[in-house]
Amino acid sequence: MVGIPFEQVVGDAPEEMDGAEGPAEHVRILSRRKAEQVARGLSSGLVIGADTVVVIDGDILGKPKDAEDAARMLSRLAGRTHEVFTGVSLVSADTGAALSDAVRTGVVIRRMSEADIRRYVATGEPMDKAGAYAAQGMAAPFVERVNGCFYNVVGLPLARLWEMLQEMGCDPWEMRQDGAAARRTP
Repeated sequence: MVGIPFEQVVGDAPEEMDGAEGPAEHVRILSRRKAEQVARGLSSGLVIGADTVVVIDGDILGKPKDAEDAARMLSRLAGRTHEVFTGVSLVSADTGAALSDAVRTGVVIRRMSEADIRRYVATGEPMDKAGAYAAQGMAAPFVERVNGCFYNVVGLPLARLWEMLQEMGCDPWEMRQDGAAARRTP
């Protein structure tokens, strides 16, 4: 979207956490774990790792386990405000230098009928999404308001990522022009 070429590398870093950390620290740790795991397998390049969770009533909602779990999550979110936290980390495979941050965005989901929830879950889209919805996808009509970075809700806070690239000594404009490949993990 911002014109920086990248290659997606799927890692297998463990996502289990002890639950003692708050949501910002949770996603910061996981994004860094993902980026470091991929960077260890490379001889050069810059790895971008990200992790997103939805938080409501102090509970962290990750990806649903099944359709019933997705419906339960959506029922909790419907007609309410929640927060989305995305951790983003940059790790240089060349030097090991790393930078991590977390971004918070408030989201208001409009009221949804049981039929809306059932039909949306039946699409399958919620199954690999934190909080069981994709604001950029078929759940867009249910997103009433976003307070903060929309791209954070999608899973990669582009404005903060741009700043972080600069903090790591990269020129994102130059990366666009010279075709230097950035790498990201899902």
